[in-house]
Amino acid sequence: MVTDLTRRTFARTATLGLAAALLPAAAHASTPQSASKLVESLIADINNVINSGKSERSMYRDFERIFVTYADVPSIAGVSLGADWRRATDAQKRAYVAAFQGYISRKYGRRFREFIGGRLEIESSKTVKKYVEVKTTAFLRGEDPFEVAFVISDRSGREKFINMYIEGVNMVLTEKTEIGAMLDRRGGNIDALIADLKTAS
Repeated sequence: MVTDLTRRTFARTATLGLAAALLPAAAHASTPQSASKLVESLIADINNVINSGKSERSMYRDFERIFVTYADVPSIAGVSLGADWRRATDAQKRAYVAAFQGYISRKYGRRFREFIGGRLEIESSKTVKKYVEVKTTAFLRGEDPFEVAFVISDRSGREKFINMYIEGVNMVLTEKTEIGAMLDRRGGNIDALIADLKTAS
């Protein structure tokens, strides 16, 4: 699930997923087989969008649908906000999740369009503690193949991805750092952060 089709740029800008180490244990673990099917469907949906010929704005809407379908958005958004999630009001939490969802979709969607001609292939799927890790290999034009790993859990009641690793780079912690810096620049004002996320990408 790669955006700006170089490993270094992707690692710097990637922002989807959730750190498994920061989540409570799942009540029912996914299986390697079911997790692989989820990732297969995710890859197929991404490919359909990037090869659809749609406008950029239409693609963003499609990527947001994909994010909501395959990712545990509330958990990812909560972890990205870090300790400040606990001080946010219920209304702020709802608004933040919605803004974060659009922000991530635009951020990835803008770069996914450059993935045309590339592909992801599933290599393995195994249980790791209470989660399932599905490893894939990304093949991009003009680039050496590299690993993209998805962490899958059904702690939300449905199987979703909660984190991704690109050559070992933890995507959710990368986003947590970026959101934290954005909030610091706004003096810790959560409402200001939410407002800015609505247009940021």
